[in-house]
Amino acid sequence: MKPRPDATQNGDRPNEDLTEDLGVLLAVLPPPLREVLSNHSDAGTLLEIVLDLGRIPEARFAGRVADLSTEPVTRADLDGVVSRLGRFGADNRAGIERTLHRISALRNRRGDVVGLTCRVGRAVFGTIDIVRDVIESGRSILLLGRPGVGKTTLLREAARVLADELGKRVIVVDTSNEIAGDGDIPHPGIGRARRMQVPTPAEQHAVMIEAVENHMPEVIVIDEIGTSAEAAAARTIAERGVQLVATAHGNTLENLLQNPTLSDLVGGISAVTLSDEEARRRGTQKTVLERKAPPTFDILVEIQAKDRLAVHRDVAEVVDRFLRDVPPRPELRLRTDEGVEIQPGDVPPATTRQDPATSAPSWPGRKDRKRRGKTVRLFSYAVSRSRMERALKKLRVPAQPTEDLAEADLLVTLKAQERRLPRKLRDAIEGGLPLHVLRSNTQTQIDNFLRELFDVAEERATEETALREVEDGIDEAIESGLPVELNPQASHLRRLQHEAIGGAGLTSQSRGEEPFRRVVVLPTPAPSRSRAN
Repeated sequence: MKPRPDATQNGDRPNEDLTEDLGVLLAVLPPPLREVLSNHSDAGTLLEIVLDLGRIPEARFAGRVADLSTEPVTRADLDGVVSRLGRFGADNRAGIERTLHRISALRNRRGDVVGLTCRVGRAVFGTIDIVRDVIESGRSILLLGRPGVGKTTLLREAARVLADELGKRVIVVDTSNEIAGDGDIPHPGIGRARRMQVPTPAEQHAVMIEAVENHMPEVIVIDEIGTSAEAAAARTIAERGVQLVATAHGNTLENLLQNPTLSDLVGGISAVTLSDEEARRRGTQKTVLERKAPPTFDILVEIQAKDRLAVHRDVAEVVDRFLRDVPPRPELRLRTDEGVEIQPGDVPPATTRQDPATSAPSWPGRKDRKRRGKTVRLFSYAVSRSRMERALKKLRVPAQPTEDLAEADLLVTLKAQERRLPRKLRDAIEGGLPLHVLRSNTQTQIDNFLRELFDVAEERATEETALREVEDGIDEAIESGLPVELNPQASHLRRLQHEAIGGAGLTSQSRGEEPFRRVVVLPTPAPSRSRAN
């Protein structure tokens, strides 16, 4: 055999328990290839055997590819392998009964087999240690990663641990028999979990719903959610209170958000049109993207390598931050010789679901509120953050915004969100976090809310308040580089504001009709400025 370099890295750790039945797979190969592989020193790291008509047969090991013969593969070789296998399904895959090995076919235009990929299937016990606490949390988990990185292996081990060690009712929806192997008796790699086979890939979503309706599972395990029908079925299952553990096509959360078919798994994205004023305040275009619904999966795990995972502990919060151009910084988990090393991310775990019959939910920030002094921390959910900050600056009340819901003293949201009551709001309210609902997302509504909360009387337009406001406007214009509109004032107060802006080296102009005429602070200097009243 002639070794050749290859980028594939998927070797096995020596301390893992492997169940591979390699001899059963080698028995279906042509005798010369079977003999070469049976005596090979690296057989334990064998990943795939590739047989293509008219080409040299290949063996793909961890880290390299090797030729198995000097003779090309013949049609008789391919026919011999096919004759020793079971039937190929609609997905062009076949298996070997009671093993995890998978054989996939390449066909010509007439339907004849012209190539085979014989993939070695292994049940690897011990891989779940890196995310065991996440699997045991009872929350729905989505696994992402490139092909061959170990998603299905982790999924299989999760099914076994949940069924055998936690005693849960687990159903595996096995579309290609890759999780629990071929044949009617599931592979012992899934433990006591039950397996539902899927006749054709197009029927996976129907079998998912059937599993819930007919067999009362506590957990459903699914491999490769890939269609909108399967995404809708997953949402239906999650809404019925069943834990989902699944994989999907994609390597990262960003890949998933950009996939219109599967983005619903993490809440989906909708385009929202802002008013001209709000777009100017945010410094964005009028059309922005926002999450349109609660995510189907609570936790997302990116499998970056065999021993390296990134865990997004609160998918809803991570997606919201991502759409606000705040890059996600997930929790990193590394498997080392000393154990599992965890590097915390910047989004804390969301509150886990509680059984109402045994315990009452508790909001993390509730016990700390009395120790925080007079400053009130406000968490705005679907309320314009820029307008809230503007109101706080203008009214000078003892409050400040926060992006951490666990640190909040008060949650502010809109009427539409209260009607939908997404999980984040429901958990916060049940945990005792006070909620204030605004009718609309306008500056007037936000100002009035803060005046009522802090018992602030309407201030009369005086020189002091007008000049204090223009100072804040100058600072904001310099910092943001955007025009800043001040509140309407009488003509003599506008004149004072124009003078203050000019003294700061900026330009200004007046806009609008009386009695709503107001000064606009422009961020660029100019030799002459408008003093129109």
